[in-house]
Amino acid sequence: MQILKKGFFFLSVLTFTLLSLNTLGQSTKVRGKVVDSKTKQALPFVNIAYKGTTIGTTTDFDGNYFLETRTPGDSIYISFVGYKERTFIVQKGKFQTLNVELEPETFDLQEVVVVPGENPAHVLLRKIIKNKKKNNPSRFKSFQAETYTKMEMDLNNIKDDFKDKKIMRQFQFVFDYMDTSVITGKPYLPIFITESLSDYYYQDKPRVEREIIKASQMSGIQDNASLAQFTGQLHQNVNVYENFIDLFDMGFVSPIADGGLRYYKYYLTDSAYRDGNWCYHMSFKPKRKQEPTFVGDFWVADTTFAIQNMQMRIAKDVNLNWVKDLVSNNEFQKLNDSTWFLKKQNLFVDFMLTERDSTKQMGFFGRKTVSYKNVEVNVPLREEIIKLDNNVIVNEDALSQPREYWNDARPYKLSERESGIYAMVDSIQNVPLYKNIVDVVTTFITGYYIHGKFEYGPYYKLYSFNEIEGNRFMFGGRTSNDFSTKIMLNGHVAYGTKDENFKYGLGFLYMINKLPRETFGMQYKHDIHQLGKSPNAFTEGNILASLLKRNPNNKLTMLNQFETHYEKEWFQGFSNTLKFRYRDIKPTEFVPFEDRFGNPISRITASELELRTRWTKNEKVVMGEFERVHLGGPVPIVNLYLTMGMKNVLGSNYDYQKIDLSVEHTFELPPLGNLYFLASGGKLFGKVPYPLLHLHEGNETYAFDPYAFNMMNYYEFASDQYASLFVEHHFNGLILNRIPLFRKLKWRTVVSGKGLIGKLSDKNNGSLTNTEAYMQFPQGLSDVSKPYFEASVGIENIFKFIRIDAMWRLTHLDDNPYQDFEDFGIRAMLQITF
Repeated sequence: MQILKKGFFFLSVLTFTLLSLNTLGQSTKVRGKVVDSKTKQALPFVNIAYKGTTIGTTTDFDGNYFLETRTPGDSIYISFVGYKERTFIVQKGKFQTLNVELEPETFDLQEVVVVPGENPAHVLLRKIIKNKKKNNPSRFKSFQAETYTKMEMDLNNIKDDFKDKKIMRQFQFVFDYMDTSVITGKPYLPIFITESLSDYYYQDKPRVEREIIKASQMSGIQDNASLAQFTGQLHQNVNVYENFIDLFDMGFVSPIADGGLRYYKYYLTDSAYRDGNWCYHMSFKPKRKQEPTFVGDFWVADTTFAIQNMQMRIAKDVNLNWVKDLVSNNEFQKLNDSTWFLKKQNLFVDFMLTERDSTKQMGFFGRKTVSYKNVEVNVPLREEIIKLDNNVIVNEDALSQPREYWNDARPYKLSERESGIYAMVDSIQNVPLYKNIVDVVTTFITGYYIHGKFEYGPYYKLYSFNEIEGNRFMFGGRTSNDFSTKIMLNGHVAYGTKDENFKYGLGFLYMINKLPRETFGMQYKHDIHQLGKSPNAFTEGNILASLLKRNPNNKLTMLNQFETHYEKEWFQGFSNTLKFRYRDIKPTEFVPFEDRFGNPISRITASELELRTRWTKNEKVVMGEFERVHLGGPVPIVNLYLTMGMKNVLGSNYDYQKIDLSVEHTFELPPLGNLYFLASGGKLFGKVPYPLLHLHEGNETYAFDPYAFNMMNYYEFASDQYASLFVEHHFNGLILNRIPLFRKLKWRTVVSGKGLIGKLSDKNNGSLTNTEAYMQFPQGLSDVSKPYFEASVGIENIFKFIRIDAMWRLTHLDDNPYQDFEDFGIRAMLQITF
């Protein structure tokens, strides 16, 4: 079910993002707007600072500002050239709104001579760019540091009328912990909070990243051990020195990118001593609308031209789903006269599920703060660190550190209110209404309804229909984590009203070790099966496969299959899976099995031993107790399958060998979007009947399948030697954002192309007149020695979750009386992306 797969992916990405996003907690917060007292026009670049400190900010281009700190002064000092200075008393430890009107100051000015020349901000920017290489933190051959990470997810914009609703009576105790965001002014309530303390190690060549989590504590999530590994700085790192900053799968242009002048306007607004360094202050804003850019300001040190502090806020009209606002603040520390390194990094995200008035709708905040101390650069990593078999290691006592440990480990002391948030968030888990809401959301996303020790589902398979079974009813499920986190049992039973036969399946998965992953499992099923479907296709018995079919759904076969596997992850990114598979495939009236002389064949039996090798590096992964969601990484994913057919094992009559290789990767190409490719190829050695050949992945529904040939039918092409390529480019609004009529729709263009070529040896070609092949091909099945191509142009992000493609079949257009195909078609899919 496409939307559920994409929904689960989105939930995983959102979880991953939030586990990579934090709050400074109970601090003094001031926000407001500064305007001219006479004209009421907003004043940009106004200096706002706590009196007697270097803690401050400036107003943005709309005159707005926000300031949050744990160490404020007693008053705020506001100054701007040409206006009278003002001072205001502030209340420590509270949120306050302070709107200010500045009174112009009258001077007797002498004649001003304007000297033509280059904008001084551009001169300074070029010096920053020239020195980027020596200031970029990633330039170090190696570094190590102790990192403190705090993350929080909050429900925001909670109104008084919502708190007074009858349904919220069970939650009244939580509203004592309400706070207000200094960035947005919205009230919020924490619902998830976590802290971790880690030792982080990095080496450039060969590339090594290791994080040893020494302490971790969480509230709001029950699976602490699984999530502890995602609380560190390995994910969603914002490096302002890179030309493009990857946020939510979109490459945002850095304010100090090499080509920054093509995207931003710059303003040199101030200079001052800051922490013993003479620094310049610059502000920036986008040149054009809807481009992936920021608005903000930074301080840069003289001589070294290293960034001392940079605050970035995404432009208001960026073509980004679900994200209403995002603010990143990066503060650097000076290690010696010429070396700067990150000191603290804050990331704030305001998630909104609708485009309605954000002041009236509830949403979520995601926050992250990472602090660095005890930084050492260009120190070789110890051998025992390099040899660790995972990027993230959670110490055995990490989840059980006492309060005293945390009091010493934090870079600041928690207030009494902050300390109580942990208990409050945990208490929410016990409220029946909360549990019911979680059950509904979990059921929709995963397809399973969890009740105690059992999960019922998936619900989208409860009813379907096809030409063989007629109306199909199915009941199934699996054990939940409450039953066991070591073993998961699953099973189903189905019945067709037309064939009046029961089908069933039963299996288990045993988790030998979670990190590195090591599993063992078995599965048996007696059920219908579609040969030649892609891994992403609708599974048999799926209601959407019945509703969206474009040809009669009658090419199914009966299958008795037993599988057992052993999976071993040797280190993160490299794993082997050894699988034994027995298949007993039976024909149907629509898919008959006949030998070369037209005699019926009652079944095809095959026993296979398969070894899969999977390799990649630095992959981002979100894990549950039994399942994983792979989010990709910086290098391609390589899959190698070696398969051996074993004659005379459990009645198998076939002796053959297969090799299949695939390579897939997504190239981030900002600002042009991202390019995905999947290249695959394989060869079969031996003589087999056609159900054991490579039946190329067709798609006989109107749903777009990214891993299938969408204009190809099932049982159209078969090979014993083949090569294929799939390329898809997502422009992420690059084109349509420049067209006024489409700009507001926030649609995005996508183009793709797929190609395939294959061969069939005479001994496996059942469409020839020779008698070598075991079986006749069904009518319409042939080889693909003439290359097959199809292409598409599509629009995605329609209503944020719909993609529609216009598709063309470019070859094999000759009339085939046994195949009802189209040379042009429309395909659609549901996808949830940022």
